Amino acid sequence: MIGRIAGRIEYRGTDHVLIDVRGVGYIVHVSDRTLAALPGVGEACALYTDLLVREELLQLFGFPTLLEKEWHRLLMGVQGIGAKASMAILGALGAEGTARAIALGDAKAITAAPGVGPKIAQRVVMELKTKAPSVMARAGGLAAAAAPSDDGEVIEPAAPTAKPARQAPAVPSAAQARAIQAADALSALVNLGYNQSDAAEAVALASDADPEAEAAALIRAALKHLAPKT
Repeated sequence: MIGRIAGRIEYRGTDHVLIDVRGVGYIVHVSDRTLAALPGVGEACALYTDLLVREELLQLFGFPTLLEKEWHRLLMGVQGIGAKASMAILGALGAEGTARAIALGDAKAITAAPGVGPKIAQRVVMELKTKAPSVMARAGGLAAAAAPSDDGEVIEPAAPTAKPARQAPAVPSAAQARAIQAADALSALVNLGYNQSDAAEAVALASDADPEAEAAALIRAALKHLAPKT
């Protein structure tokens, strides 16, 4: 199983890129959002990948973070959602937007993806709403696990054979920072005894209201949503 690929972009298609890895070209299908964020032809890139095996076809799908790859895996498990629909959802909403829509039960947001109708969107929400909190709780680590290597190697997950050299920590992007804050807030609320699903929905609402809020502010705002209505 190819879990990650790094090399130089040789060609950009409408829904895929051809990545040259030491003389071997890999066609990697990506979402519109990922394609727009990738560098130009001749430049280095790295993506986490998922291999789809069919009877007479092997297809690689690429993702900028493990968080997005995890959502692809979950979406593919929903009846009626294939690779094309999953990539359309992630392309329209991104990993964070997909998590927020599912946590809030917002099927209408899912229909923003081309080719995804109301019935399928509702099924996505119903089947994944209970799984969304656990993914959100791990969102900080998954979102931060970007694929920065440009050494041109295909890398699969493996146990380290030697202690890595100490490196300066990577600075997370704005989206990754928001995911980390939301995950910290969710963890704190669960530790306070709140139901994980309710806590995830409250954090999502708080994050929507103030996307730049840090964990402490998200917790305070979420607690207001969780307070009994009188």
